[in-house]
Amino acid sequence: MLPLNFKRWVIKIGSSLFCFKGVIEDLCQGVASIFKNSQIVLVSSGAIFCGMNTLGIKKRPQELSELQATAAIGQIQLMQLYRNYFNKYNLECGQLLLTWEDFNQRRRYLNARNTILSLLKSKVIPVINENDVVSTEEIKFGDNDRLSSLVANLVDADILVILSDVDGLLDENKQPIKVIEKITPQIQTLCRTTDKQTSVGGMISKIEAAKIAINSGIYCIIANGKRKGILNEIMSSPFTAGTLFLPVRKKPLALKRWIAFGAKPKGKLFVDEGAKQALLNKKSLLSVGIVDVEGEFNKGDIVAVLDKDNQEFCRGKVEVNSEKLRMIKGKRFTREIIHRNNLVIL
Repeated sequence: MLPLNFKRWVIKIGSSLFCFKGVIEDLCQGVASIFKNSQIVLVSSGAIFCGMNTLGIKKRPQELSELQATAAIGQIQLMQLYRNYFNKYNLECGQLLLTWEDFNQRRRYLNARNTILSLLKSKVIPVINENDVVSTEEIKFGDNDRLSSLVANLVDADILVILSDVDGLLDENKQPIKVIEKITPQIQTLCRTTDKQTSVGGMISKIEAAKIAINSGIYCIIANGKRKGILNEIMSSPFTAGTLFLPVRKKPLALKRWIAFGAKPKGKLFVDEGAKQALLNKKSLLSVGIVDVEGEFNKGDIVAVLDKDNQEFCRGKVEVNSEKLRMIKGKRFTREIIHRNNLVIL
């Protein structure tokens, strides 16, 4: 049965919402209302938009250095905006700027988690953004939709709310789909990309974020942040407020969620059909079932495991480095290459 009293929320606010007068103020009011009985982590875009506004430019910069400079200027404006609105409700907020490395390295991952949980314990709202000033990959190719799903995983959230300027995922008749139990290829064909000058991504990236959430046992809602009182509506009626994605499994252990979604694989292992079936049956990966190794990695790194059709079906933490694995692949070895406790089926 769907719990209506989610205890920990992650709310992502898209950059397009900063274009509309009064929207951010209304969303902050909604956050304050929910925060009375629940914990909230905000993942907010908008630094580049705020920087563009401060500099008086209308077109998103294309040069990397200009993007970074715009983000550096806008990040100050963004946090001041949130602080002014939250102070009206006697709430404080704190800023965290994260990069992929903060998720990729287990120690930094846990440090980030502990910082966020400490802020929540102190009744402070964490406001998280990609560190656009230094994270070149995210500026060029990424968006905060994926970041929000990774943060939801990081803090063990109950629900991820992705707010943009659309009512949810629309069907063929351009009507919002209320509930999705499984993300099928047909669902993915309904996605649209964006051509807005102030944002990146689009519905495709939101569906990818929803995939991570529901495969981690987290509810996900894509809703229209422009609708007045939308967060209060989600709190009282999540089935009708936008498009609700239902979890497809119970929450995996925290370590396995990190293996599956938090860390970038450092390499690839290609396995035969026998090894694939053993892994799907919750067995460990042995060297005899490995047919090829790609990439350079060390013991303890996360790698992707692919079948004979080059399809990734699981990830895990390797017990030997790539150099040694190339020597023993296809042969019998004294210990597991990936222990089943450190392996996740995707």
